[in-house]
Amino acid sequence: MWSRIFACLLIASAAVAQSTASASQRIDNDFVHQQFGESCNVETQWQPLTADLNGDGIEDLVFVARCKNPLIEQDEKNYRVIDPMDSFYGYGNTKITTGMGQEDPRLRGICLMVIHGSGADAWRSPAPQGKFVIINIAVKSMTLKKMRISKKRITTAIYVEESTGDEMTSAIFWDGKKYRYDPLGSAME
Repeated sequence: MWSRIFACLLIASAAVAQSTASASQRIDNDFVHQQFGESCNVETQWQPLTADLNGDGIEDLVFVARCKNPLIEQDEKNYRVIDPMDSFYGYGNTKITTGMGQEDPRLRGICLMVIHGSGADAWRSPAPQGKFVIINIAVKSMTLKKMRISKKRITTAIYVEESTGDEMTSAIFWDGKKYRYDPLGSAME
């Protein structure tokens, strides 16, 4: 049984790796400005990744960008600014936590941008199902992998190795209603 589970995870990881190349060819500052406004620019240090993040069977997109003030255009561009990490630790009001940026100046304004696809065009659709800007995550590296969130439910999660002092690894996943943060532990380097 474990060999079957491992094989499924291996196949899913291969599919995610293949989808990385196709997403990176289309993500540029023009695309980011169209979807999220002029205050955000794509960060090319991290590759965009695609997978079904919300479990609807349609390809979604996640990439890293730097935003000066993500709250400015959220109503005009129809996206939500969320802070699942600070929500996990007790207070996720984005009007306040956007001012609590990273101490490292290289990481200030770094955000995870998520687009939930819709229809045949998936995340490329002119009217995606949902768009999210996830703030206050100190991204060192990012990958997509399957994660068990209950006995019967497995979802694709965004695994982030954080660039904090303890190099925490965390998972950000869609629970069916919103994105949640789950700290998984520190790296042992």
